[in-house]
Amino acid sequence: MHKFRQTLAHLYMVLFLIFLLAPLVVMSGAAFNDSKLPSIVPWRGFTTMWFSEMIADQRMMLAFVNTLWVAVAVAVLAVIVGTASAILVNSISGRARTVLYGMMISTILIPGVVIGISTMIMWTKLGGAIFGPDGKPWPFIPGLHLSVLGQVSYIAAMVMLLVLARLQSFDAGLEEAALDLGASHAQVMRRILLPHLYPAIGAGAAVAFFQSIENFNVTQFTRGGADTLTVYVFSKVRSGITPTINALAFLLICVTLLLALAYEINRRRRARIEAARQAEARRAEDAALS
Repeated sequence: MHKFRQTLAHLYMVLFLIFLLAPLVVMSGAAFNDSKLPSIVPWRGFTTMWFSEMIADQRMMLAFVNTLWVAVAVAVLAVIVGTASAILVNSISGRARTVLYGMMISTILIPGVVIGISTMIMWTKLGGAIFGPDGKPWPFIPGLHLSVLGQVSYIAAMVMLLVLARLQSFDAGLEEAALDLGASHAQVMRRILLPHLYPAIGAGAAVAFFQSIENFNVTQFTRGGADTLTVYVFSKVRSGITPTINALAFLLICVTLLLALAYEINRRRRARIEAARQAEARRAEDAALS
């Protein structure tokens, strides 16, 4: 019976991996098919011309660059806001903590369309209410900067959850000991608290970056006349999509896999170094005892 359940679990794992990876394989294969339709059936021959056409498509390249800039800006702001919110929520208690935590989490539950429209309306009203030195209303110009603000309003909550989970394993006694020894609050933050939070901050930055890249609803309502990759793909779906999208997706998958591989190699290298350091410390301790 145990062997049957183990076989069933392995079968489920294989089917689950196939379910996840099969669309990526099909999409990547379409980037090399000599067909104007993004598909692998029927297969009309191997070609790399879609990569050349992708580079020649200036609108796609501009949309891709815009997407990267927006994603970097969102990641930076979301990490700052999310980390500060997590530290604040962790440092207070009672009803104030419940209210603040609920306010931050509620942004994740709000549909992206609502966030996009709300961001647009708020800045429109704000632009008409603020007057410049010349007495004229501050001009409201939709653009990618509003997309950044709209995305940060809910992505920061995801970063907060990651950092807050990491804070649960932090020993508050370390802060008290450092303060008793004469350290300032800034030194405690920089040398004790933040180093403990670096793994969660890094994970939060990665989540914010990729969440921004795939965002469409908020960007669609706040981008003005600028293009991002999701908006560009949406426009191509309506007018006629070509395998250039598949070519770009294939390159993004390759870059992601290379980064994941580099991270894993670096993690294992650090683990080996730490294991060797601990073994050396144990040998030194045994030598001292003997």
